[in-house]
Parts: sequence; structure tokens; C-alpha cells
Amino acid sequence: MGRKSKSRNRPHNENITQASLRSSPNWALLAISIAGMALTAYLTYTSWIGGSVRGCSAGSGCDVVLTSRWATTFGLPTAFWGFLAYAGFAAIAFIKRAGKHWRYAWTAALFGVAYSVYLTTVSLTILGATCPYCLTSLTLMIGSLALTTYQRPGDLKDFSWRPWLIRKIPVAAAFVFALHLYQGIEPPAPDDPRARPLAEHLTSIGAKFYGASWCEHCQRQKKYFGASADLLPFVECKPGGSNAAMTIPCRDNAITNFPTWIIKDKRIEGVLTLSELSDLSGFKPPPPGSN
Repeated sequence: MGRKSKSRNRPHNENITQASLRSSPNWALLAISIAGMALTAYLTYTSWIGGSVRGCSAGSGCDVVLTSRWATTFGLPTAFWGFLAYAGFAAIAFIKRAGKHWRYAWTAALFGVAYSVYLTTVSLTILGATCPYCLTSLTLMIGSLALTTYQRPGDLKDFSWRPWLIRKIPVAAAFVFALHLYQGIEPPAPDDPRARPLAEHLTSIGAKFYGASWCEHCQRQKKYFGASADLLPFVECKPGGSNAAMTIPCRDNAITNFPTWIIKDKRIEGVLTLSELSDLSGFKPPPPGSN
């Protein structure tokens, strides 16, 4: 009797198991993943070889975003981490168990959207610039979240949106906040004994350092001087962000790229080392122990 009962129940259990399995990969999610992987692989490659990104001219909003401190995370291009995220989506697309597939896909999409929104907010509010590549990735992430929300299986056991969101959203917010704190920490600038007297010398001879506070190349230039960067003859050209109007001193001197140095009537664009600035300005470092 017991064997008959078990054999009678087996087809029913097999039907339930079969119903909870996906018959094919999530092709829509896989398509989004492949597009994202292609985009982030391109950005990662150009970052590693030091090449220029197509459509991003020097000083453009795209260039400002892709050369900012937020373009690197844990010593690697942020685009590389994006590539891994999209690769994760691609792997999730092949999970057959419908409930497991949906939970993984939706959670990954939420984290992707949270970080993409954070980076977009930074680019708009801090850098004052936008990047079409970054906005494309944001669109793909939002698309993945919308898709997985729409695809939620109707037979998920004991599922309710409210407790699900209460568990997931704070974790995603904490993840983004932790990355924000990490991005805000910069290593101390090296203490070069030439920095202070050189900065004072540049100011005394009437040299000018034209740039913008949001310009990452300008920040790199200032790092050469460490704590003495405040002594540089710096001229702010676009205090309102990359789309703002040029200030009058910069416009009068036809400044187009940052940083631009004018030293003894000679114009030089780009980041210069302390040795290069010393040679251009005729600076002779004081002998050791002269202080």
C-alpha cells in the first residue's frame, strides 16, 4: 500500500519540480549582460593602455568623468568592476531554478542600479559633467532591474515585496555608502623639499596655473606640491562645473585645456613635474640646510 502511495505521488512531485525550472536561459537578461560587458570591456581596455575613449575629447564632460578619482576603485578601473557585474548577470541568466534565478538576478540588479545612480549623482553634482558611456551603463542597469521585477515568478513561496525590500535596500545603501567613504580617502601627498620654495618662486615671477577645482589632471598637478599647493598661482576657470562659463581671466588668455601653465610668456598644457617647472621658471632649489 505504501509503495503504491509513493508511486502515485511521484509524478505530482516531478511536475512541481519541472514547473520550478526554467526551460531556457533568460535571453533578455543575457542580451543586457553582453551589451554591458562589451561597453565596460572597452572602457577597461582603454584605461589600461592609457588610450583615449572615442568621442571623449580632452576637457569634455566625458573626459572629466573618466579621469576622475571615481574612475578607479581599489586600484582598478571602475569599468572593470562593472564588467564583472555584467558577467555575473550572464552567469545568473543560466540558472535553471526559477526562484533562485530571480532572487539572484533582482538582487544583483538592485546593487548595480544603486552604484550606477551614485556615480551619476557624483558626476552631476561634484564633477559637473556627464559621460554618455556611464549613462548607457546606468540605462542597462535600470533595464535589468525593470526586467527582473517584471519577470518575478508568480509561485514564489511566502514572498512579499515589503519584507523583501526592507531586507535588500538598506544593504545596497550601506554598500554604496561604504564605497563613497573609500573614494573620499586619498593617500597623503609626498613631502618634497622643493615644493614650497618652487611654489613661492612661481608666484613671485608672475607665473599662472589655470585649471578647475573639479579637474582631475589639475588635482594631480597639485599633488606634486602636497601641502604647499595652496601657495601656487592657481586661477579657477570654471567654478560652476565643466558646463559653466569660463571666468574672465581664463577667457582673456584663451584657455581651452586644463591644466595650462603660462610661465615667462610661454604656454604649456598638461601636468608638469617639479623638475619641469623648475627648468621652465629658472628655479634653483636652495642648498640643503639653508632653512
